[in-house]
Amino acid sequence: MKPALAVLLTGALCVSTLAHAEKIRIEFWTMSLKPKFDSYFQKIEKDYERANPNVDIVWVDHPWDKIMPRLHGAIAAAQPPALANLNVEWAYDLAQRRSIVPVDKLMGADRAMYMPGALADVTWEGKTYAFPWYNGVSVLAVNADLFRRAGLDPDKPIRTLDEQLAAAKQIAEKTGVAGLAPELGLPVRIFMAEGLPLVEKNRAVFNSPAHVALLEKYVLAYKSKALIHDKAALFGEDNFQAAIAAYNAGKLAMLETAPTGLARVRDDGKAVYAKTRVLPAPQGPTGVVKGGWLFDFVVPKGVDPKALPEVAKFAKYLTNDANQLAFSKATGGTYPSATKAAFDPYFQQLPANAGAVENARAIGARNLANVRTLTLLGIDDTEPLYRKLREEVESAVTGRKTAKAALDAAVVFWNDKLSKAR
Repeated sequence: MKPALAVLLTGALCVSTLAHAEKIRIEFWTMSLKPKFDSYFQKIEKDYERANPNVDIVWVDHPWDKIMPRLHGAIAAAQPPALANLNVEWAYDLAQRRSIVPVDKLMGADRAMYMPGALADVTWEGKTYAFPWYNGVSVLAVNADLFRRAGLDPDKPIRTLDEQLAAAKQIAEKTGVAGLAPELGLPVRIFMAEGLPLVEKNRAVFNSPAHVALLEKYVLAYKSKALIHDKAALFGEDNFQAAIAAYNAGKLAMLETAPTGLARVRDDGKAVYAKTRVLPAPQGPTGVVKGGWLFDFVVPKGVDPKALPEVAKFAKYLTNDANQLAFSKATGGTYPSATKAAFDPYFQQLPANAGAVENARAIGARNLANVRTLTLLGIDDTEPLYRKLREEVESAVTGRKTAKAALDAAVVFWNDKLSKAR
């Protein structure tokens, strides 16, 4: 081999090796999305690496019940992924432990592409701890026939809880059919949707006059038979199955559900589906839209600071309008937290033969700006707390206790548990 050629080949080999060695590895974790979404994430990897040849993208999917212990272990071992897909509760817990880092500076001006409600879900003590990803939202399905028989307009939006309870009462009086099956099995959401706090300074505060007054509204609605008198549909921790069965059977006039829930009405309750109209779910006094359950991407503690600009760039690519829209299409049931994606024709252009399912998808997308994840944050082992509150709310609504006595009893129980957890 000629010396000059040998030098050229050696130099080329060194440059190639150096270029390969300088690639930035970005490993991101998701939960329980494999193998259904393999093609979606493989395309993400290939497209991003093609546009960014200095980056090596590695997707790792974990079962939902394994991702947190594995993430704790990776952080403890100083070998965390660059990004991890979590829900709001888990992100909050890690933020409190200082196991994830704020992402405000990493977002920069691109913060504006996300919905205000989604950002609020992952912002604590003035710092944002995650890149919002996909979400959910509730809509209100109504039986138009029952509404008309009760003298109500099924196409007129019901804007507040008071309007909803008044309509439910009128339907019960005029038709003998229950109007509503609220989530009284999850009173935490009932209170939060109306802007009422559950815990302040590690003390339960949901026996205030405002909380009592709210619960008394449900007590009166139950007495007037405006609420369904089916325990599973009214007080079940997950009342969806019982409530949708009642709606499909014509025993319930209003169904508050995710838009995908209406596919069950279409498939299992065809006669009622033909009579169904869809409205936005009523908002609380603070403008909160119910039905949110945000998933996001966090940056764990221990990620190489030199890699953070590239990690942020990829996080914003992963959660941008185009890719969130593509993921919504792939799932067929989730909603984006990126503003432009929600107003894409995929959500908003209805076919000529649009039914309740299609209308629900469009209405849900138009109400995403302030959708919130209504859940109690920062408290370990909430199950006994939720159970006690559910039991006391049921005792009040069914008339076994006054609303004040029921909430007082639940507050005593909560504060005893909270004091021992300090």
